[in-house]
Amino acid sequence: MNETLNLASANEPRLLAEPGLAARVAAIAEPVIEGLGYRLVRVQVSPQSGLTVQIMAERPDGSMTVGDCEVVSRALSPVFDEKDPVKEPHRLEISSPGLDRPLVRRSDFERHAGHVAKIEMVRLIEGRKRFRGTLVGTEGDAVRLRRDDAKADEQKEFLLPIEDMAEAKLVLTDALIAEALKRSKAAERDAPEDADDSQEKQPNRSKKFMRTRQKNKRSAQHEGD
Repeated sequence: MNETLNLASANEPRLLAEPGLAARVAAIAEPVIEGLGYRLVRVQVSPQSGLTVQIMAERPDGSMTVGDCEVVSRALSPVFDEKDPVKEPHRLEISSPGLDRPLVRRSDFERHAGHVAKIEMVRLIEGRKRFRGTLVGTEGDAVRLRRDDAKADEQKEFLLPIEDMAEAKLVLTDALIAEALKRSKAAERDAPEDADDSQEKQPNRSKKFMRTRQKNKRSAQHEGD
């Protein structure tokens, strides 16, 4: 495992970011994650299992293993101990984005052109905020999307400014799963024969490493959800 994945695309900025407590966690976590050569995808704070702080990360090529999640978790733990961005006891969860992943960078939209996405805007675009359709590509700082549910007399294509997006994510479809299976089989062929890739043979499952964080107490586990 290479913990310093020195790829230039690791520094591409996120264009969609989170507010509030999640933003404070992201501000602390992102430099650490980038220092390891990974990219921050999203931070989400939820009341699940008491309180869960989920940090999605990935390699610049979009992949992420359980081992990668553990590397990130071990690097973040002492930083969070010092900075203490979340005062309450909580579960820290480092995960891969999964197939129906958030789209937060321009390259995310370009890489997944041809796949279906759901996008919610912060302002009305042609009278609507919510869009679902096929990603066509990017034009400058905007995304072109073709609505799959448009009626014959309705506008089918929209140019959506990324800076005006509240949320964007892929929709899990047969085509997306098939593409992931194809990538997984190609990676399996290229992997050493003795590599333990049991987690990676399940491309539709995200990879996780979780650590419970309380005062003077920690526990950890990893899984594919």
